[in-house]
Amino acid sequence: MPTDANAIIPVSELNRRVRLALEGEFPLQWVAGEISNLTRAASGHVYFSLKDETAQARCVMFRSRAQAIPWRLENGQQVEARALVSLYEPRGDFQLGVESLRRAGLGRLFEAFARLRERLEAEGMFASQGKRPLPSFPRTIGIIASPQAAALRDVLAAIRRRAPHLGVILYPSLVQGEGAGERIADAITLAGKRGECDVLLVVRGGGSIEDLWAFNEECVARAIAASPLPIVSGVGHETDNTIADFVADMRAATPTAAAELATQHWFAARQHLVEQESSLLHSCGRRLDQAQYTLDQLMLRLVHPSTRLERSRTNLDLLASRMKGTLPEMLRHKQSRLDHAALALGRSVPRIDATSGRIELLARRLLTAGQKRHAEHSGRVSQLERALHHLNPAHTLARGYAVARDAKGAVISNAGMLATGQAITVQFAHGDIDASVLVARPD
Repeated sequence: MPTDANAIIPVSELNRRVRLALEGEFPLQWVAGEISNLTRAASGHVYFSLKDETAQARCVMFRSRAQAIPWRLENGQQVEARALVSLYEPRGDFQLGVESLRRAGLGRLFEAFARLRERLEAEGMFASQGKRPLPSFPRTIGIIASPQAAALRDVLAAIRRRAPHLGVILYPSLVQGEGAGERIADAITLAGKRGECDVLLVVRGGGSIEDLWAFNEECVARAIAASPLPIVSGVGHETDNTIADFVADMRAATPTAAAELATQHWFAARQHLVEQESSLLHSCGRRLDQAQYTLDQLMLRLVHPSTRLERSRTNLDLLASRMKGTLPEMLRHKQSRLDHAALALGRSVPRIDATSGRIELLARRLLTAGQKRHAEHSGRVSQLERALHHLNPAHTLARGYAVARDAKGAVISNAGMLATGQAITVQFAHGDIDASVLVARPD
């Protein structure tokens, strides 16, 4: 930012220009150093210095950024800060505005992680096609973990809670520090060779990327891929991701979640049995209540045989008394109906003398009408016979005519339908002949 060398400017303007020049010249950048002079303000902001053997720089990290750091900052820690070079204008102090922090060396670890992940993914070791399904009902579960780790206690507690009948085999191993990767790979290989379990859990509690680095080593990834056993990776917390997670047949968010995945079908079956037991007990209780109610109703209806006989005898006497009282009345009623029917029958006897003359008259009229109708139909039949006689082709042929037909039997009605030399058949009243056309002379 060029200025006039003779111009006079206030300090505030100078500091502002210096700040703008620094921020424009130096973008966000990673700076390595040791934390010293650490101070936490009541506002939540964190102030400290980054130093090395020959220099130091003041740093400020505001509350919102400081709260995102997953560990507690302390003096003497070696860190890498992603910071903006700036100037605090009121005091003219050179400072770094820190956006994020990571432990020193994490950049190299992340780069190694990314390179290995890219290479193994290119080999197809992460492909879903190669993943093995977990057994629905394993009999024995293998666990690779540190014997003193809280993660192992969490896994065992989850298995006891969800499927206490299952067998558990521990393959102890280091899970952190020098040589931990080789120890984990050896334990995975050993479990596969022995074949003592149906599913293998590789577990460890949460931690930093350095703490979990053993599970990012290539030997562990290749041991998981080569294992004949289905493997569940339960390393770290839900936000942690390791190479082992990508290679394993299934990834669990936590060690406890790994145990839950391995026992999910046993737990579901157990819950189902509990529900079925409850339903069965409820159903049996309801059936027993219904049966008890039915028994109570039957007991109310149950009567001693002597009491039932006495009631029947009383009913029989009552019916006999009623029958004695109503039988004469019934006989009188039936006799009255019989007398009424006899009187009606006498009134409806037909008068034969009066109707016989009418019958004879109708018979004569029917005979006369039948004879007249027969004569009319006979005349009509004779007329139709004469008409049919005149129309009969045989009678026409008998008068000297003939019928010519072609080879297909069709009647020839026009000489123009014939050709010279064409074969025809000529039918007479008695017999027919085959002929050939010499000359056709159409009209």
